Parts: sequence; structure tokens; C-alpha cells
Amino acid sequence: MLAAADSPDYQAQFQEYLGPAQVYFEKIASAIPSPNKYDPVAAAEAKAGSNKIDIIGLHNWKETLYEPVTPGATTPEEWWVLVTGGNKTCFGHCGKVEAAFNETAGKFATEPDSPHMALLNCENQPVLCNAWSAPVGSLWIIDMLPEPSPINIFTRRLNLTTTTSDDLLQLQKDGVKTGAKEHDGVFHPFNGPLAQNGLSIPAGYVLWAFGLLPSWAFMILVSLFSRRMMAGRMEGQMHGGPRPAPTGQAAPRR
Repeated sequence: MLAAADSPDYQAQFQEYLGPAQVYFEKIASAIPSPNKYDPVAAAEAKAGSNKIDIIGLHNWKETLYEPVTPGATTPEEWWVLVTGGNKTCFGHCGKVEAAFNETAGKFATEPDSPHMALLNCENQPVLCNAWSAPVGSLWIIDMLPEPSPINIFTRRLNLTTTTSDDLLQLQKDGVKTGAKEHDGVFHPFNGPLAQNGLSIPAGYVLWAFGLLPSWAFMILVSLFSRRMMAGRMEGQMHGGPRPAPTGQAAPRR
């Protein structure tokens, strides 16, 4: 199957269907009321303030991360993105780690060669968090290089109740990637197959929509779908008649 998927004929056929699929998903997304919230005034104040924190959302995350990258650069620009949330996504427990992150950003702002800092609030940007498969309370370390270079991403979970600014500063001194998990696979926002085929954001909408369904409703849908498939198979076997004899073997005697 993998060999067939890499064949030129399969790739050509996939690209043929990809365009209409993207248009179809875009039409669906435009018809759905947007769950995303973004306060441009607060974001501008955070960026221009002493902490110099970027607030990223569905509409600006990519250009924000690429903004400090110079063409032809070989040394990556390091970003620290804190994935945070509110009462629904973080049960109100992200306030302390977010405050520690803001305090750390203020200290980094006065130091040369410090990482760029950004916040992603899953309460306000559920589609983007689902598209990235980004859990709240995690720190994303992103090494940005000019397009189309591959982007390395490392993630590490932060303790929501005990993390302080000193802990984050110590992480930088010790090497923030030490002990971090490399983020790769389908949901990688740059290198993943969904992102490379323009399906990352549609997948985020799908996962967000599934998240709205209560567990009992999802189980009912799965049960109805499986019963419909089984009924179709049984009907086909009942009305399909006797199976033909296998090639090279004599037909059974009557």
C-alpha cells in the first residue's frame, strides 16, 4: 500500500481530487459560525508592551512566526509559544503558568538572543489548537527557518500549579529542548501531510465539531453507521445467489 501511494499515478490522482476537496471544505468552513475570538487591540498592546508577546490566532499565526525570519538565514529563530486556555479548556488552572510566562517574556525582552514569545489561547482559538493537536498547558519551542525549509518543533508539558518564571529561565539555561518531545506526524503545522496538502485547518474544524458532540451522541452515530453497514452486507449475501466456483476447481456436484 505504501509503495502504491508513492507511485506517480496515485499522486496524480490524489492531486486531482485534492483541489475540489479543499474548495468543498472552504465552503463548509465559511458556512459555519466561527468559534474563534481575537481581540486586536489587546494583541497590539501585548506586542507593543514591555513583554513584547505576540497573540497568535487562526488568521495570523503563520505570518507572525515567520516575521523575524530573514531570507536565506541558516540559524533558526527560536519561538516559545505557550498553549493556554480558560475555564472550559483549562478549567481555570492556566492563570499561574500564564503569569509566569508573561513575567519571563518581560525578562527576555531586555536580553539579546532571547527567544520570541507568543500565546495561543485554546479558549479563543479552538480550531487552531485542534489543527495543531496542541494541549493546553504545553510549551512549544519552534525553530523557524525561511520557507520551504522544514521546521523543527519540540513540546514539553508545564506544571500548571507550580511553574514560576524562575523555572522557565532555568529551562533556557539548561536547554529547553532537553527532555522535550519532538512534535512530528500528521498534525505538524508545517511538515505534516495535512499542512502540506492544505488540509490542516479543515481537519481542525472537523475535530472541533466532533468535540462539541456529547459522548452518547457519538456512540449513537457509530452504532447507526455500523448497523447500516452490517445490514447492507447481509442483504447482499442473501440476494447475491450462490458463489461461483473458484477458478481451476470443479463445480460442486448437485
